[in-house]
Amino acid sequence: MLRQAREALQLDGASGATGLQVSVNRRRKVVRLAYVAPFTQGRPGAHWYAAHHALPRLLSRAANTTVQAYVYDPDEGEEVIAYGNGRRVGGERVVYDNVDLPEGRPEDLDEAAFLHMQSRWPMGHLAHVFGLSRQALLKLPVTGQVLGLEDSTADVEAVLESLLPGSVAPHAH
Repeated sequence: MLRQAREALQLDGASGATGLQVSVNRRRKVVRLAYVAPFTQGRPGAHWYAAHHALPRLLSRAANTTVQAYVYDPDEGEEVIAYGNGRRVGGERVVYDNVDLPEGRPEDLDEAAFLHMQSRWPMGHLAHVFGLSRQALLKLPVTGQVLGLEDSTADVEAVLESLLPGSVAPHAH
């Protein structure tokens, strides 16, 4: 995994990353990977991920599985892009300013109706596919462990085993 992460950084023309944050929802065996780097922080980081997809392409080919790349900017919008066998196989984007709200005044939209709308947006749909709530999926970034990009294979396997016991090669998403 770290070999693909280092290769992806080169393909994306990025430098300065020191690690790969691995966040896991054990119950659903969903794994989230994110670079630890100045260029991935905050809103600019979300936009960096929108344009740089070498890691999901490489992982989808290496793991022979579908890998989802997502971008979430709570002020602007959200996007999910799917990769299979190294190629883009789907995706969807929502820009919040372009969302058609139901008739009436926006302040009349109750919370339940708004949550229902969000469940149909890309992050809500991805959460449903993984068997998670939208909130649980969005919380994944704040949990996890960082693997140094120069860590040894044994170090990486030990961390992955601690995150997903019994599975040294988790399904990447």
